[in-house]
Amino acid sequence: MQIAFVGLGNMGQAMATHLLKSGHPLRVWNRSPGPVQALVEKGAQAADDLQHAFSADIVFSMLADDHALRELLLESNLLESLKGPLVHVNMATISVALADELSALHTAHGLAYIAAPVLGRPDVAANAALNILAAGPATAIERVQPLFELIGKRTWPLGEPASRANALKLAVNFMLVSAIESMAEAAVLTQAHGIEAATLIDLISNSVFPGPVYQGYGTLIAENRYEPAAFKASLGLKDVNLALAAAAAVQVPLPMAELVREHLRDAVAHGEGDMDLAVLGQVALRRAP
Repeated sequence: MQIAFVGLGNMGQAMATHLLKSGHPLRVWNRSPGPVQALVEKGAQAADDLQHAFSADIVFSMLADDHALRELLLESNLLESLKGPLVHVNMATISVALADELSALHTAHGLAYIAAPVLGRPDVAANAALNILAAGPATAIERVQPLFELIGKRTWPLGEPASRANALKLAVNFMLVSAIESMAEAAVLTQAHGIEAATLIDLISNSVFPGPVYQGYGTLIAENRYEPAAFKASLGLKDVNLALAAAAAVQVPLPMAELVREHLRDAVAHGEGDMDLAVLGQVALRRAP
């Protein structure tokens, strides 16, 4: 069985590295050659081009956003040239609308499409501890499950409609940025009363809100440490926009998302888009009188 991985950013490179342990040949492709060479040195094969990558039996993709997927798969007419049996596992966080479109197009061309966005930052991916949200044909998911087990600690099956996985991922990311926003505002409040932000974060992460979100992002806010970014503010803005679009499609109001979008736009406008999502702490300070 030939496996391929397309899109070797921090997340993709870590996941592709784990797939090398499957014992199956792994073909890799990326726009820039550096990440490809790094995996070739570990035993992967470099794909000649994207068409060559998608000639594998199972293709994992971790491309940046809707635009990248449209450009590389649809506008290039690549999808129309592919033949089954092929299982395409899209692990990127994309819009619900594009997930539905991709699922229909794959089916029309006799291809299996699985939406499998993940929960976890690059360090989690490096430790093969991702949570994988999987939606698509049950037989296809069953086929790739042994590979999922190499890159994640748990697979959450969500049924046949692929867009369910993306809707759930966007809901989770919306909750994540909302938690960071609340910590940022609370930190400014406590500091205005002469209490260090570190005291607030220590308190909540060891009492009412234990766990990596409040402890991890809270520490970054308390220390005003926003680089290097594990989750860029610009990507957070992209996900909030996608969550709002998904909500509008089913007439669900998300007033908190509207607020967080405004603050993320503020960060991007101030040149902080490439900083970590925790930079919402800086935005909160800036907006305080």
